[in-house]
Amino acid sequence: MVLLACVAFLDSSAFVFARWGVTVLALIVLVFAIRGRVWWAAVLTAAVAVCWNPVVVLPIPGQLWAALQLVAAALFIVVGITVKVPRAAD
Repeated sequence: MVLLACVAFLDSSAFVFARWGVTVLALIVLVFAIRGRVWWAAVLTAAVAVCWNPVVVLPIPGQLWAALQLVAAALFIVVGITVKVPRAAD
C-alpha cells in the first residue's frame, strides 16, 4: 500500500519517509522469508531493502523508479501469499 501511494510524490522531500517505511517492511518480510525457507523471496526482499534504503541512496531515474515501485508492490503481494512460516510445536 505504501509503495502504491508513494508513486504520487517521488520527487518531493517526503519520499524519504516512504523509503524508511518500505525498507523496514522489506526487512520484516525478509525475516519471515528466511524463517519459511523461501530463498527466492529472501533474495528479492533483500534487494528491495537495499534499493529503498534511505541512508545510502541509489541513483535510479524517475521513470524506472516509478516502475520499480509497482514491481515491488506486486512482489510483496506474491511473497505474502507464498511464504508460509512453520509454527512452533506447543
